[in-house]
Amino acid sequence: MRFIYDLTYDELNVWVLAQGQKSYRTKQIYQWLYQKRATAFEQMTDLSKEMVALLNTHFHLNPLQLVKRQESSDGTIKCLSKLTDGSLVETVLMIYDYGNSVCVTSQVGCNMGCTFCASGLIKKSRDLTSGEIVAQVMAIQRELDKKGERVSHVVIMGAGEPFDNYHNVMRFLRTVNHDHGLAIGARHLTVSTCGIVPRIKDFANEHTQFNLAISLHAPNDELRSRLMPINRAYPLSELMGALKDYSEQNNRRITFEYILLKDVNDQDEHIKQLAGLVRGMNAYVNLIPYNVVDEHGFKQVDFASALRFYDKLTKSGVKCTLRQEHGADIDAACGQLRAKHEGKL
Repeated sequence: MRFIYDLTYDELNVWVLAQGQKSYRTKQIYQWLYQKRATAFEQMTDLSKEMVALLNTHFHLNPLQLVKRQESSDGTIKCLSKLTDGSLVETVLMIYDYGNSVCVTSQVGCNMGCTFCASGLIKKSRDLTSGEIVAQVMAIQRELDKKGERVSHVVIMGAGEPFDNYHNVMRFLRTVNHDHGLAIGARHLTVSTCGIVPRIKDFANEHTQFNLAISLHAPNDELRSRLMPINRAYPLSELMGALKDYSEQNNRRITFEYILLKDVNDQDEHIKQLAGLVRGMNAYVNLIPYNVVDEHGFKQVDFASALRFYDKLTKSGVKCTLRQEHGADIDAACGQLRAKHEGKL
């Protein structure tokens, strides 16, 4: 039996028609799911009993069960949830001036092996379906409903590599973007990759308005290969070439994510190399405070040093931001709460 969140609008419409129903039923069901946030098919009161019975026969509604919830003093909320097969996934709500941003997980575990990341402490066991990713957003939206607020932005930056689960991630993006779904604007949806070049090329050919972010974290091949094994397969020359093609095809600005690691990638030489790498591109660099994972041994750059890095990079002609730290008093790093729950930390 499938999760109904796994169906795109068009797929649900095909199913509805196959049941001998009119296509307007598709819109009704989608609105009940995403706009009225139904938690049971019986709540869909403008459907016939026959239609409700068909839905119950063919679909499950919610694949998530909350296991643990943490809330930071800054309003950040992190949820650890169990899927129907017992797998655990994390979802994070971050509160910004511009709205409520949800960070979702795309895989159970991660095989990318980035040396600073808690996600890699647990190896990938499987991809999430599009519906399992959708359900994470819906769980946060139901929580926000209590305050009369809505999810305004979604980033696929949680555990796992989104472009290693490309098909399901794209289905997820189209579902939450759909007018009859959550109707989150395409430019408020961001997918982050560590640099799988073939999928970046696929993404370029989609010609969507979704945002693309690149986990860069080092400005040269030697350091990046040491921090991020993916760089050995797709070195910076290949990555930057694919990104320039993407930018030219889509006229979209790229975000480069750069976690500041004390005495590792935060020196003057790195500023110079980073500026040379991205200067002139339709892009900006998002400098990110490091959420310490004790097992990895990396240290956080203090605020004064981060501000110095930001100032020098800006003066080098690079547009950049210094991201506000979120969830410092909870298990904020991607995969950290799950790893602790499973005894990996």
